[in-house]
Amino acid sequence: MRRDYLTDFELMVLLSVLRGGDDAYGVRIAQEIETRGERAVMLATVYTALDRLEANGHVSSTMGQPTPERGGRAKKYFRVTTAGLRAVRRAQRAFTRLWMGIPQLEGNRP
Repeated sequence: MRRDYLTDFELMVLLSVLRGGDDAYGVRIAQEIETRGERAVMLATVYTALDRLEANGHVSSTMGQPTPERGGRAKKYFRVTTAGLRAVRRAQRAFTRLWMGIPQLEGNRP
């Protein structure tokens, strides 16, 4: 069943795919979330989210070439679709509107 909204983790995955450009695959996406998102993730969780995002039309995937360092296995690369980019922009607008005007979040307060 297709959904029009994103979970916080799906949004992090989509943002990491966008950052990864042509080199966005599972391990890199997980590293991006851990480094920039400061959130520990299991690789299986990333792939589960990617499967769900692909089923909902937010990402598409292609298989790379098999590599010797991966035991002859190919990497699966992901890219954000037009629908995925719309969903990210929709989330960005919603969060921005929700954050605006909250005194506790203004300035450099902890």
